[in-house]
Amino acid sequence: MPSHIEDRKKHWLEFYDRSSPRRFLCLINFTEGLPLRPLPHPDKIRERIEWAWRMYTRRMYNLTWLEDDTLPFLDVYTGTEIFAEAFGCRVFRPDNDMPFALPLIQNAGEVSRLRTPDISAPSLARLFEIADELRCRAGPEALLRLADVQSSLDIAALIWDKNNFYAALIEAPEAVFELVNKVGQLLRAFFDEWYYRYGVEFIAHYPDYYMPGGITLSEDEIGCVSQAMFTKFFLPELKELAERYGGIGIHCCAAARHQWENFTQVPGLRMLNLVQPVEVLRQAYPYFADVVPQMHSWCGEGDPWTWPAAFPPPTRLVLQVEVDTRQQALQISERMQQALS
Repeated sequence: MPSHIEDRKKHWLEFYDRSSPRRFLCLINFTEGLPLRPLPHPDKIRERIEWAWRMYTRRMYNLTWLEDDTLPFLDVYTGTEIFAEAFGCRVFRPDNDMPFALPLIQNAGEVSRLRTPDISAPSLARLFEIADELRCRAGPEALLRLADVQSSLDIAALIWDKNNFYAALIEAPEAVFELVNKVGQLLRAFFDEWYYRYGVEFIAHYPDYYMPGGITLSEDEIGCVSQAMFTKFFLPELKELAERYGGIGIHCCAAARHQWENFTQVPGLRMLNLVQPVEVLRQAYPYFADVVPQMHSWCGEGDPWTWPAAFPPPTRLVLQVEVDTRQQALQISERMQQALS
């Protein structure tokens, strides 16, 4: 098992090395027999731990028979609410969907009264509790998946009612920066502690790609702002986090075609994930081919083993294949190995 894991990590490192000929990785996800995931509610800590453990043991078992580039990991999953909740936001927890934070403040005058919490806040302490127990069971070499993380400005947009927040970007930018700085302090404290406890390599918060170091986050509010506002409000933090932690992976599901040039300005950008309609992703692949490895929500039509031929060099892609059964997984694995050899 350890040798299989190290071989797959080597594949990822070669994939990230633009001087390497390895341009494609393949993750085969099959749903047969998957346990139902509990919602990430505070009263379901034990259920979340047991679910994550069952998924980890399943992924470890898959190493024995399925040939792809998936790495087993311990899944400390959450909704988007965790950092906003630490600041005092109330959280709505539907019975059939992920929780989300409700706005805490309405205007610029309320920002200065917000206290920056520390990582002992209950919403964050629960994550360390889950991660500690899972790591204790699996051992110190087991990879953890990051919790759902947004940029500081995206989190600020959860704390501040968006009906007023976007206007404040123009009318009260100093208050926006004050809140973003407070959120950034909490983010950095959280990740400093996370990496101190569990090491710097991990599986991204979304989707499931391996990072040998760095940070990953979601950047979704950029769909609602101009290119100039991206440069003013978003880019400085992305640069700072990439430099602080040694690289960055970005997920974006916003309609943000106008921000693609700005993505190319992020130093240390290691992976880009866009969740967009197919026609948009057809444009994204060649646009970012020279810039960054890509792992988008669509990567081809027809048989998966025909997909790589559609992407000429220097494009580097993580191909994700969804299947229903073990038999399908084995068939696709064999054909993908032949196509990528």
